[in-house]
Amino acid sequence: MRMLCIVGLATVLLASGCQTQQGESFVLAGYDFSQVSRVAVLQPTGDVYGTAVKNQIAGFFEQELMRKGYECIERSQIDRIMKEHEFQASGITSAEGAVQAGRILNVPVVMLVSVPKFDEKISVNAKMVRVEDGVILWSGDGYGRTGKGLNTLLGGALGAAAGAAVAGGDSRDRTVGAVIGGAAGAVAGNALSPEVEQQFKKIIRENVCKDLPARYASAAAMK
Repeated sequence: MRMLCIVGLATVLLASGCQTQQGESFVLAGYDFSQVSRVAVLQPTGDVYGTAVKNQIAGFFEQELMRKGYECIERSQIDRIMKEHEFQASGITSAEGAVQAGRILNVPVVMLVSVPKFDEKISVNAKMVRVEDGVILWSGDGYGRTGKGLNTLLGGALGAAAGAAVAGGDSRDRTVGAVIGGAAGAVAGNALSPEVEQQFKKIIRENVCKDLPARYASAAAMK
């Protein structure tokens, strides 16, 4: 009964975290985006950690850019070229840094991505910077709620319940089992779960990149 109550509470909390996303974007008036042949998406900065997660988020932006008709530099190629030039591609937050990276990568435009907040809420912003002069051609922001904190709670709750059940024995044994199970569940909950991945994609596509100009009219019709 206790395990059912814990699961039920966690499910209610998880469901309550699903709320509407919002966002906005700005574009350099009059700019002809058909001039942009290739774009390099740099590794995201902000409240995200781990190369795999950062590359995953960058990949979501590459998908949206390709959807709008742009060509993107492959991630392994970016890493290789930056390493050859002994240039640290991570942690770039300024237009000046983007210009330096763009010149090394030999691309006309670089996209900077930042994730200022990533817990129960996600906030994401991105900028397309022209390498020639550092001018921002487009910027977009989006935010929404995620299941990260709630997934952690859910993982911890389920882990605690499972730990207590497996421990059996007296109340002390169940307490120890609950603590161990809760810790394991919370660690698992902090991973970029499929649910959080889908939420990131949704925020990026429907909010951050919703009004990202397409390179060609045909690409705009396909979005």
